[in-house]
Amino acid sequence: MLRSVGPWCATVLLLLLAGPGSRDARAAEALAGRLAAALEARGLRGAEVGVLVVDAASGAVIFEREADRALVPASNMKILTALAAAAEFGPTHRFVTEVFAGAPPDAAGVVPWLALRGEGDPTLTSEQWWRLAADLRRLGVRRVAGDVWLDASAFDGETWHPAWGGRSARAYHAPVAALSANYGAYAVHVEPAAAGEPARVRIDPAVPYLRLLSQARTGAPGSPSSLAVDRRAGEGVEPLERVVVTGSLPAGAEPEIFWRSVLDPLAYAGSVLGLQLAANEIAVAGQSRAGSVPDGAVLVHRFEGKDMGEIVRLLGKYSSNVIAESLVKAMGARASGAPGSWPSGSEALRKRLATLGLALDGARIVDGSGLARGNRVSPRLLVQALLVSHRSFQWGPELVAALPIAGSDGTLARRAAGASGAVRAKTGLLDGVTSLSGLAELADGRRACFSILVNGFRQGAPAAQRAVDGFVEALVR
Repeated sequence: MLRSVGPWCATVLLLLLAGPGSRDARAAEALAGRLAAALEARGLRGAEVGVLVVDAASGAVIFEREADRALVPASNMKILTALAAAAEFGPTHRFVTEVFAGAPPDAAGVVPWLALRGEGDPTLTSEQWWRLAADLRRLGVRRVAGDVWLDASAFDGETWHPAWGGRSARAYHAPVAALSANYGAYAVHVEPAAAGEPARVRIDPAVPYLRLLSQARTGAPGSPSSLAVDRRAGEGVEPLERVVVTGSLPAGAEPEIFWRSVLDPLAYAGSVLGLQLAANEIAVAGQSRAGSVPDGAVLVHRFEGKDMGEIVRLLGKYSSNVIAESLVKAMGARASGAPGSWPSGSEALRKRLATLGLALDGARIVDGSGLARGNRVSPRLLVQALLVSHRSFQWGPELVAALPIAGSDGTLARRAAGASGAVRAKTGLLDGVTSLSGLAELADGRRACFSILVNGFRQGAPAAQRAVDGFVEALVR
């Protein structure tokens, strides 16, 4: 357990341990001074700031300020989710998508119907759906005489967390389901044509579920771009979604890409599957339908997705909300039985963290991604989680490797250039909230675990993020 002492006391303690007038004492004092000065940056003025930095080997406090204050963590919540999931499932665990048929393929490769049951794999992309379809062809399937049933009963039917406050079309706000595709998102590519003509618009992936409705035009050269992309539910019995593109893009401008989330993740997954079955020359006579696997089903294939090590890497590097929330629901299903839900998952997450020795007093866990503003954690709790990850032989390497590298990749690719290669950390950003927690290699070769949470900044997100980057740059000089 990390003992709580103030920043002045922590500095004095280091000076006493190093001995008066020693080089180590002077270095410790200089480091504490730089970190304190970094927190005076304009971007942090008027904000609530909690900070903790500890030696990763000994756990000794290097610097702290309000380290026990429970603050909104934003996506730093994913550190706790990744740790709990890695400990719960292990780094080699793979979620399985089962494929059933009404009967084995006959001599002509025909099956009466297909049914897929998802286990909550959050990383099934178009490429993996193609692989699954190719596996079915290899196993002899050539034609589906009836429908394709999609069973997402491993999770409950609540696809958006009620604490998120509405359903945005932005890709980061995608719905959560036990059977999904492409993280519940898609891309809209817009290119200019000649001035006055319709802009060239395409959707990727080009599936029947997504129907383009474009009113986008090509503006005069040098005119401002006014493109907007939204989506709305289609009308009629057939499941579909309208992708509405409006505004203009100037002639000669670079193409623009918009990432958007779907309304119905299960219908979208069925449409992606249909596209990949056709690509593998497997004909389907019927429709994709949501429902349980019918009675009399014969298991024809068990498709294994990415292992947990890769899942937490994608979660950390790209801050995927869908991955985080899928892991929470999967933990709930494992602990309490299907269907997994946010209440059962949050409780399972909390219990798993407690078994790892984390002190959760004062913490409030609402979701796994940090989108919910009701989450409350302290820098001390996040540093405890990082220490457990750093020291674990079983799954620690995967968790450390999942942290973005300053100035190099993931959500830190264009940040903290002054700490390039010396900081691995998880970013976080909401309105009025920014955070950064991870590992740092200090100038003397020691490794440190740190967390800085900022709530209520007044100078705008870019200024607050620059100030946070300045703090970790001061840490590694």
